[in-house]
Amino acid sequence: MARPLNIDAAALDRAYVLHPFTNLEDHARTGGPMMVKGSGITLTDASGKTYLDAMAGLWCVNVGYGRAEIADAIREQAVTLPYYHGFSSMSTDTPAILAERIVKAAPEGMARVFFGSSGSDANDTQVKLVWYYNAARGKPGKRKIIARNRGYHGVTLAAASLTGLEGLHKGFGIPLDFARHVRAPHRLWEAEPGMSEADFVARLAGELEDLILAEGAETVGAFIAEPIQGAGGVIVPPKGYFPAIQEVLRRHDVLLIVDEVICGFGRLGTMFGSEVYGIEPDLMTIAKGVTSAYVPLSGCVVSQRVYDVIAGAGRTHGPFGHGYTYTAHPIAAAAALANLDIIENENLIGAAAERGAQMRAALADAFGDHPLVGEVRGEGLVAAVELVAKREPATRFDPSLKVAPRVIKAALKRGLISRALPSSDTLAFSPPFVVTSAEIAEIVGRAREALDEVTNELSTEGALARAS
Repeated sequence: MARPLNIDAAALDRAYVLHPFTNLEDHARTGGPMMVKGSGITLTDASGKTYLDAMAGLWCVNVGYGRAEIADAIREQAVTLPYYHGFSSMSTDTPAILAERIVKAAPEGMARVFFGSSGSDANDTQVKLVWYYNAARGKPGKRKIIARNRGYHGVTLAAASLTGLEGLHKGFGIPLDFARHVRAPHRLWEAEPGMSEADFVARLAGELEDLILAEGAETVGAFIAEPIQGAGGVIVPPKGYFPAIQEVLRRHDVLLIVDEVICGFGRLGTMFGSEVYGIEPDLMTIAKGVTSAYVPLSGCVVSQRVYDVIAGAGRTHGPFGHGYTYTAHPIAAAAALANLDIIENENLIGAAAERGAQMRAALADAFGDHPLVGEVRGEGLVAAVELVAKREPATRFDPSLKVAPRVIKAALKRGLISRALPSSDTLAFSPPFVVTSAEIAEIVGRAREALDEVTNELSTEGALARAS
């Protein structure tokens, strides 16, 4: 692609682009790295500096950068039929082929796919599906949806209301009044000292049931959860958590929405995270890994029992009154099919499981005895290092120290892209599935160097002495 000559794109970015999740005033002054090329797990910025991307973009470039197969599929579809809508029974072929492939790979009982463009809009759609489903059953009062603290479900109005991160609510007048939240299943910070895993699970299930009863089961429509809470801290649920939660939901006629946006399509070493934790969704949200982010695409995967009700509602409500201009976009579907071919043909789900085990072992070896590390955790090819001011008892850093962001900044200087997660001092690792053993070693080594640099800074500042 020809690019304009003598254009200062970084200056244009600072002057004209409003960046997400960014300190806007700081960015307007100083900007940040401008990526211009990607190959495998390596990115190159406009200055020529290279970086190992230990986050696969935002948990999403699963097959790695620069895959010609996906680019070719996008071009072929754009030349053949770049777009047609899905309204009023109109169809295109690639979304139909993709929908069958998704349903056949999904947990048992799933039946239809509604396509969107982002995980956020998909979770907004899930809210409307819950409301529509319950209205069709003669239970229009079942509108409240329970989510979890530190859960992440997107940033559109409904999705941000379900997201359990305070920073996404400030200044926006949300959460909206349909959303409720319960405790995150993170033993390090949420369990009582000495509490067993089984007792912690019983407590979490009991708190969910208490909230449903307090609100009135006749007002609660659904519970939404990620198999692993991603952006909220890579929180791995304790053993038996989801079966216990599901028992409560079924007893009170509450649907289960499983947000597979990060976990789906191989991240946990299985096609979907639901397989790992014995989850039986009524509704399932997908995005990110379905196209490895080469083209925006999301989906709501709907179970047969939910679909039967909403389909029958047409007899009283008329045509299903929801959809987007870009619903079932043929180019996005073509990209997804090519992406899924790569995942299958190269056994990248198996690679994610194998490389994930290597990465977690390397992180545990490099960070397990560090005085500022309280926990190394993960599943499949996603992991986190939890930073603490003191290990026994586990003590949080003063948030004003911004310890994890400082480590990420130090890592960036070393050519490593990781991520500091909100509401905690957590370092996240979620590289593309094509990462090699040598690249894992390099990622972990650079991250350890970055933490050591910040540890020395904190010691010099006297912050560690104050925490002890």
